[in-house]
Amino acid sequence: MTTTTDYRALDAWIDQHFDEEIAFLQALVRVPTDTPPGNNAPHAERTAELLAPMGFEAERHPVPQADVQAYGMESITNLIVRRPYGPAGSGRTVALNAHGDVVPPGEGWTHDPYGAEIVDGKMYGRATAVSKGDFASFTFAVRALEAVAKPTQGAIELHFTYDEEFGGLLGPGWLLQQGLTRPDLLLAAGFSYEVVTAHNGCLQLEVTVHGKMAHAAVPDTGVDALQGAVHILNALYALNTENRKLLSKVPGITHPYLNVGRIEGGTNTNVVPGKVSFKLDRRMIPEENVAQVEAAIRACIAKAAAECQGIAVDIRRVLLANAMTPLPGNQPLVAALQKHAGEVFGTVPPAVGTPLYTDVRLYAEQGIPGVIYGAGPRTVLESHAKRADERLDLEDLRRATKVIARALHDLLK
Repeated sequence: MTTTTDYRALDAWIDQHFDEEIAFLQALVRVPTDTPPGNNAPHAERTAELLAPMGFEAERHPVPQADVQAYGMESITNLIVRRPYGPAGSGRTVALNAHGDVVPPGEGWTHDPYGAEIVDGKMYGRATAVSKGDFASFTFAVRALEAVAKPTQGAIELHFTYDEEFGGLLGPGWLLQQGLTRPDLLLAAGFSYEVVTAHNGCLQLEVTVHGKMAHAAVPDTGVDALQGAVHILNALYALNTENRKLLSKVPGITHPYLNVGRIEGGTNTNVVPGKVSFKLDRRMIPEENVAQVEAAIRACIAKAAAECQGIAVDIRRVLLANAMTPLPGNQPLVAALQKHAGEVFGTVPPAVGTPLYTDVRLYAEQGIPGVIYGAGPRTVLESHAKRADERLDLEDLRRATKVIARALHDLLK
């Protein structure tokens, strides 16, 4: 039987070791993991080195170099730390997954993006909130559990992976495909004020519009690929207006939407552009059918291209991330997190969906129930994730670590 004293002892251990947890996170933030280019093996090696003095042996699982390079990255080594507490099959195996790869810092920072500087109780740096902060919360929650509660059944696995930004297929997807892990429950990096049980899917396409180059003085001798691209984009934006009328029934998720995030083409100001390409990102709500969404977009592009004389189009799928819908088996994890977050933070976090897409879907596709919870603010906007001056409130880190340790204690009873 678990008592309030047990939870207080876990809390006290975390408080006593919180300076150590902060230093651990600072060391992780100070090793860049910009993706692209995606040279992330050095960070995995540093993480393993930091875990070793804690008594945590990290299995290193390097993804074959040819696969990584074909994927558009430079190096990936995924880590698994296994902590068995009793005979095999004696209880649940709970995996905790956080990703170390991050988008490049970009411009506009007022703090060193890899300095891990602490100002007014917040640590600044790329990946402090998403999601090296949960390397720390997960590691120290497990340490607290082992030091105080000394579980005698079940197991915990830490999965520290390096492919979330490119879709996760060579991160958790690769670990699962290789048969290196098969947990019963999955907790993935997230924020402290909600328990995420569902998320959007994402389809990314690269569209290349072909025309014919010509001198700008005699434009009629060419075919303007940019005009063709504009016509196609207008058709896509009209389709997007219709898509936004489709509303999700999942709390926290609104409607589908499409974004064109990158456009490039042409050779010079005085040349009719013969080729223009753009990349689009289509977020799909859990109720949508992936195949139907992609078919509709391709049909829209083909129809618009056909309306432009001399224009041809190539379409390449860049990413397909399925939406995640809640699996019934996630309830013990949801209940434990809500109970303890309510006690530690003073407010019970709602179980909701998120418009983001995450690696959790890869576990769910294998029938492994999972939820998203970790150290961070109420919104992505507050965290400045993927923007300048990303930061993590250290009190959120402290309290989230307590919530996770308590929840693990309940799940392994």
